[in-house]
Amino acid sequence: MRLDKMNALRRSLGAQQAAFTRPQTDRENITRASFVILRTQLIGTRAAHLNRLQRVCRAQRPLCTKSNEVRLAEEASKKYGSPAPTIFSKVIDKSIPADIIYEDEKCLAFRDVSPQAPVHFLVIPRVPIPRISEVKDDDAELLGHLLVVAKNVAKQESLDEGYRVVIDDGKHGAQSVYHLHVHVLGGRQMSWPPG
Repeated sequence: MRLDKMNALRRSLGAQQAAFTRPQTDRENITRASFVILRTQLIGTRAAHLNRLQRVCRAQRPLCTKSNEVRLAEEASKKYGSPAPTIFSKVIDKSIPADIIYEDEKCLAFRDVSPQAPVHFLVIPRVPIPRISEVKDDDAELLGHLLVVAKNVAKQESLDEGYRVVIDDGKHGAQSVYHLHVHVLGGRQMSWPPG
Protein backbone atom coordinates (compact mmCIF):
# COMPACT_ATOMS: atom_id res chain seq x y z
CA MET A 1 0.00 0.00 0.00
CA ARG A 2 2.80 2.43 0.88
CA LEU A 3 4.47 1.72 -2.46
CA ASP A 4 1.26 2.70 -4.29
CA LYS A 5 1.14 5.99 -2.41
CA MET A 6 4.78 6.74 -3.24
CA ASN A 7 4.23 5.95 -6.94
CA ALA A 8 1.14 8.19 -7.01
CA LEU A 9 3.13 10.93 -5.32
CA ARG A 10 5.96 10.58 -7.86
CA ARG A 11 3.48 10.90 -10.76
CA SER A 12 1.92 13.94 -9.12
CA LEU A 13 5.32 15.52 -8.54
CA GLY A 14 6.32 14.82 -12.13
CA ALA A 15 3.26 16.71 -13.36
CA GLN A 16 3.99 19.57 -10.99
CA GLN A 17 7.61 19.65 -12.05
CA ALA A 18 6.53 19.88 -15.69
CA ALA A 19 4.89 23.17 -14.81
CA PHE A 20 8.31 24.43 -13.74
CA THR A 21 10.26 23.27 -16.81
CA ARG A 22 9.70 26.51 -18.71
CA PRO A 23 11.61 29.09 -16.66
CA GLN A 24 11.61 32.50 -18.31
CA THR A 25 14.54 33.98 -16.42
CA ASP A 26 17.41 32.99 -14.17
CA ARG A 27 15.36 34.29 -11.25
CA GLU A 28 12.67 31.74 -11.92
CA ASN A 29 15.36 29.04 -11.91
CA ILE A 30 15.75 29.77 -8.20
CA THR A 31 12.11 28.85 -7.62
CA ARG A 32 12.50 25.70 -9.75
CA ALA A 33 15.63 24.70 -7.86
CA SER A 34 13.80 25.14 -4.57
CA PHE A 35 11.01 22.93 -5.90
CA VAL A 36 13.45 20.18 -6.91
CA ILE A 37 15.17 20.27 -3.51
CA LEU A 38 11.82 19.96 -1.75
CA ARG A 39 10.76 17.13 -4.03
CA THR A 40 13.88 15.10 -3.30
CA GLN A 41 13.65 15.65 0.44
CA LEU A 42 9.95 14.89 0.65
CA ILE A 43 8.94 12.39 3.30
CA GLY A 44 5.24 12.30 4.08
CA THR A 45 2.02 13.02 2.32
CA ARG A 46 1.26 14.97 -0.82
CA ALA A 47 -0.55 17.61 1.26
CA ALA A 48 2.56 18.19 3.36
CA HIS A 49 4.61 18.53 0.19
CA LEU A 50 2.23 21.02 -1.37
CA ASN A 51 2.23 23.08 1.82
CA ARG A 52 6.05 23.19 1.78
CA LEU A 53 6.08 24.01 -1.93
CA GLN A 54 3.67 26.90 -1.44
CA ARG A 55 5.84 28.33 1.34
CA VAL A 56 8.96 28.21 -0.85
CA CYS A 57 7.17 29.78 -3.80
CA ARG A 58 5.86 32.57 -1.57
CA ALA A 59 9.38 33.17 -0.25
CA GLN A 60 10.75 33.38 -3.80
CA ARG A 61 7.92 35.53 -5.21
CA PRO A 62 9.82 38.86 -4.91
CA LEU A 63 12.42 37.42 -7.28
CA CYS A 64 9.86 36.81 -10.03
CA THR A 65 9.81 39.14 -13.03
CA LYS A 66 6.33 40.36 -12.14
CA SER A 67 7.14 41.49 -8.59
CA ASN A 68 5.52 44.66 -7.29
CA GLU A 69 8.66 46.68 -8.01
CA VAL A 70 8.70 45.63 -11.67
CA ARG A 71 4.95 46.16 -12.03
CA LEU A 72 5.24 49.66 -10.56
CA ALA A 73 8.14 50.43 -12.89
CA GLU A 74 6.07 49.34 -15.90
CA GLU A 75 3.18 51.55 -14.81
CA ALA A 76 5.49 54.51 -14.19
CA SER A 77 7.16 54.12 -17.59
CA LYS A 78 3.75 54.37 -19.26
CA LYS A 79 3.04 57.62 -17.38
CA TYR A 80 6.50 59.03 -18.10
CA GLY A 81 6.32 62.48 -19.63
CA SER A 82 3.08 63.29 -17.83
CA PRO A 83 2.99 66.90 -16.61
CA ALA A 84 1.59 65.79 -13.25
CA PRO A 85 4.02 66.22 -10.35
CA THR A 86 5.54 63.08 -8.87
CA ILE A 87 5.16 62.03 -5.27
CA PHE A 88 8.67 63.38 -4.68
CA SER A 89 7.55 66.84 -5.84
CA LYS A 90 4.93 66.66 -3.11
CA VAL A 91 7.58 65.65 -0.56
CA ILE A 92 9.71 68.62 -1.62
CA ASP A 93 6.86 71.14 -1.26
CA LYS A 94 5.76 69.33 1.94
CA SER A 95 2.20 68.77 0.74
CA ILE A 96 2.56 65.17 1.95
CA PRO A 97 4.37 64.06 5.10
CA ALA A 98 7.81 62.46 4.96
CA ASP A 99 10.47 61.64 7.54
CA ILE A 100 13.01 64.18 6.27
CA ILE A 101 16.46 63.61 7.79
CA TYR A 102 18.46 66.17 5.80
CA GLU A 103 17.61 69.25 3.75
CA ASP A 104 19.50 72.02 1.95
CA GLU A 105 18.92 74.35 -1.00
CA LYS A 106 19.81 71.66 -3.60
CA CYS A 107 18.36 68.43 -2.22
CA LEU A 108 16.74 66.59 0.63
CA ALA A 109 16.99 63.14 2.18
CA PHE A 110 14.14 61.21 3.74
CA ARG A 111 13.41 57.68 4.94
CA ASP A 112 11.89 55.27 2.42
CA VAL A 113 8.25 54.43 3.18
CA SER A 114 8.90 50.80 2.21
CA PRO A 115 12.41 50.10 3.57
CA GLN A 116 14.35 47.21 2.09
CA ALA A 117 17.03 47.32 4.80
CA PRO A 118 17.21 48.39 8.46
CA VAL A 119 18.35 51.81 7.21
CA HIS A 120 16.91 52.91 3.85
CA PHE A 121 16.70 56.53 2.81
CA LEU A 122 16.45 58.47 -0.43
CA VAL A 123 18.36 61.55 -1.54
CA ILE A 124 16.53 63.60 -4.19
CA PRO A 125 17.34 66.84 -5.98
CA ARG A 126 14.89 69.72 -5.66
CA VAL A 127 15.16 70.20 -9.43
CA PRO A 128 12.88 67.62 -11.12
CA ILE A 129 15.27 65.55 -13.26
CA PRO A 130 13.25 62.51 -14.49
CA ARG A 131 16.08 59.95 -14.76
CA ILE A 132 19.83 59.61 -14.50
CA SER A 133 20.07 58.94 -18.24
CA GLU A 134 18.67 62.43 -18.89
CA VAL A 135 21.11 64.48 -16.83
CA LYS A 136 23.05 67.19 -18.63
CA ASP A 137 26.74 67.96 -18.29
CA ASP A 138 25.69 71.03 -16.29
CA ASP A 139 24.19 68.69 -13.66
CA ALA A 140 27.57 67.19 -12.70
CA GLU A 141 27.92 69.39 -9.62
CA LEU A 142 24.39 68.52 -8.45
CA LEU A 143 25.01 64.78 -8.91
CA GLY A 144 28.22 65.03 -6.91
CA HIS A 145 26.34 66.92 -4.20
CA LEU A 146 23.70 64.15 -4.01
CA LEU A 147 26.44 61.56 -3.41
CA VAL A 148 28.20 63.70 -0.79
CA VAL A 149 24.87 64.16 1.01
CA ALA A 150 24.29 60.38 0.80
CA LYS A 151 27.70 59.82 2.44
CA ASN A 152 27.08 62.41 5.17
CA VAL A 153 23.61 61.10 6.03
CA ALA A 154 24.94 57.51 6.04
CA LYS A 155 27.53 58.63 8.60
CA GLN A 156 24.80 60.40 10.59
CA GLU A 157 22.82 57.11 10.53
CA SER A 158 25.89 55.21 11.88
CA LEU A 159 26.40 53.08 8.76
CA ASP A 160 30.07 52.64 9.66
CA GLU A 161 30.28 49.08 8.27
CA GLY A 162 29.22 50.23 4.80
CA TYR A 163 26.09 50.66 2.72
CA ARG A 164 24.75 50.31 -0.80
CA VAL A 165 23.98 53.25 -3.12
CA VAL A 166 21.47 52.55 -5.92
CA ILE A 167 20.03 54.68 -8.72
CA ASP A 168 17.26 53.07 -10.80
CA ASP A 169 16.88 54.23 -14.40
CA GLY A 170 13.89 53.54 -16.63
CA LYS A 171 11.68 50.50 -16.97
CA HIS A 172 14.45 47.88 -17.01
CA GLY A 173 16.08 49.59 -14.03
CA ALA A 174 12.74 49.23 -12.17
CA GLN A 175 12.39 52.99 -11.73
CA SER A 176 8.96 53.54 -10.21
CA VAL A 177 9.10 57.34 -9.68
CA TYR A 178 10.35 59.49 -12.54
CA HIS A 179 12.22 61.97 -10.37
CA LEU A 180 15.91 61.16 -9.99
CA HIS A 181 16.57 59.62 -6.58
CA VAL A 182 19.47 57.91 -4.86
CA HIS A 183 18.66 54.95 -2.59
CA VAL A 184 21.01 54.37 0.35
CA LEU A 185 20.57 50.99 2.08
CA GLY A 186 22.51 49.76 5.08
CA GLY A 187 22.41 48.20 8.50
CA ARG A 188 22.85 44.62 7.23
CA GLN A 189 25.10 42.58 4.94
CA MET A 190 24.10 43.12 1.31
CA SER A 191 24.28 40.28 -1.21
CA TRP A 192 25.30 40.16 -4.87
CA PRO A 193 23.88 40.37 -7.45
CA PRO A 194 21.36 42.88 -6.13
CA GLY A 195 18.45 42.33 -8.45
